[in-house]
Amino acid sequence: MGMPEQQGRNIFKPYNSVLTDSYQLLPRGRILALDVGKKRIGLAVSDELGITAQGIETLQRTRIRDDLEQLRGIALHWNVQTLLIGKPLHMSGTESRQSDYTKEFADRLQRHLQLPVVFWDERLTTVEAERMLRDSGATLEQRKKAVDRLAAVLLLESYLGFQHMTQMPEEGGFLG
Repeated sequence: MGMPEQQGRNIFKPYNSVLTDSYQLLPRGRILALDVGKKRIGLAVSDELGITAQGIETLQRTRIRDDLEQLRGIALHWNVQTLLIGKPLHMSGTESRQSDYTKEFADRLQRHLQLPVVFWDERLTTVEAERMLRDSGATLEQRKKAVDRLAAVLLLESYLGFQHMTQMPEEGGFLG
């Protein structure tokens, strides 16, 4: 099944052109979303059914080996089946310097954890997270602590919403 078309164009392409049809072949189970930064990694995890996203403790980066080991522990604790990694893109959709860094990190993480990796367009997730925290009345210190986690939640919610919208109903089921 391809992505939905509207007037001859892919309606999701401007937002998530990094997705391929291979997403349908991923194992069912929890998804760990990562908003990878150089100092911190925002984290969120789905429930087993892939319906909800929950933010978990932000990982403070140290050394790459330590980061990979901490992520291994988190993946084991939550019984993660898939890694969802935010792909930083310019607003034009072109890759940024951070995209290269994120790909390199994702490759190492995939080899270390032996889990499938899906890249998902993260444009505006941090901006939206900052806006939501500001609107909530959070102090600057509270916003600094929560922004990466909330960005990971928004990333995961976007992916889960897309999956829900594109799933075919099971036999005897309905789409909705």
